[in-house]
Amino acid sequence: MDRRTLLRSAVVGTGAVAFGFTMTRTSLAYPAKSGPSPYGPLQAADANGIMLSAGFTSRVIARSGRTVPGTSYTWHGAPDGGACFADSAGDGWIYVSNAELGSGTGGASALRFSGGGEVTDAYRILSGTTRNCAGGATPWQTWLSCEETTRGHVYETDPTGAGDAVRRDAMGRFQHEAAACDPDLHVVYLTEDEPDGAFYRFVPGSWGSLDAGVLQVLTESDGTLSWADVPDPAASGGTQTRDQVPGTKRFDGGEGCYYRDGTCFFTTKGDNRVWAYETGPGTLVLAYDDNLTDSPPLTGVDNITGAAAGDLYVAEDGGNMEICLITPDDIVAPFLRITGQSGSEICGPAFSPAGDRLYFSSQRGTSGSSSGGITYEVTGPFRSAA
Repeated sequence: MDRRTLLRSAVVGTGAVAFGFTMTRTSLAYPAKSGPSPYGPLQAADANGIMLSAGFTSRVIARSGRTVPGTSYTWHGAPDGGACFADSAGDGWIYVSNAELGSGTGGASALRFSGGGEVTDAYRILSGTTRNCAGGATPWQTWLSCEETTRGHVYETDPTGAGDAVRRDAMGRFQHEAAACDPDLHVVYLTEDEPDGAFYRFVPGSWGSLDAGVLQVLTESDGTLSWADVPDPAASGGTQTRDQVPGTKRFDGGEGCYYRDGTCFFTTKGDNRVWAYETGPGTLVLAYDDNLTDSPPLTGVDNITGAAAGDLYVAEDGGNMEICLITPDDIVAPFLRITGQSGSEICGPAFSPAGDRLYFSSQRGTSGSSSGGITYEVTGPFRSAA
């Protein structure tokens, strides 16, 4: 019996016991299974090399190393995590994008759009940092840019470019990946890109300010999950944050992170899983595991976001360069596929505030190099809120 069959049998036969967590009523349909997309099958690749369902179109917004059309700004290399924000200066919006580049050459940039969707400006919002991979938006309209280095920081940035970026030391020093704000419990969840990484939450001293607070790590004892304070968030004593608390629950390569309605979804690339941490009961379930579905469409899980209809959108690093969606009915299917770019990865999926445009990047484009990144926009008949 192969591993996929063995794991599927374990779930069907014993619920969640084999995995050491408790299944809750809201999670009874997990994990998601392969099925048809609500948008129909993918069509032949368009002029940009993107396969989409009927009714959807793509356009290139920016290319690494080239001037963004309509501006004088040169777009950064290796575009990674991103998010959209309403533009307080008008009826448009702003898309921010990290740069996963080496020592001191990372950071983040922004694209400003008019209400009609045209790029009106592009500019830098963070400089001088290293390997800014993913991150997350805050409810107070700032962007948390995370450094994916052994003792990386989180930087809070202003998408408008008006304010200076601020390093948030209290959020810990580790191989940061993504962040997701929970406005209900007033905490920020954080993932760690290590093979034996942890899952964290930061509890600010005051919601809306990340100046100070407590970093906690998820632990497990006899199948019970709990949160414990990290004694040395700065890892100044030489022990990494993930190794400071006994019973820390391990995750194989934490990646994207997204919060919605009492659940924090996060991905782990080492085992191709999408996890759902349900904050009310404090339980953890598998929303998706490629070993638990036939012919899994989603592999190489990475960045994750959500749409108003309740669909999750998960980008692939590897696989066959797809963004796949997971519906509220727990069906997983491809939403789009980028062709001719097997040496790249898809990063930074984010919806415009109106939910009718999806932005994302191919980090290395057709060249397979960080200097070949391409940032795209997809428009079409996205499903509205249920």
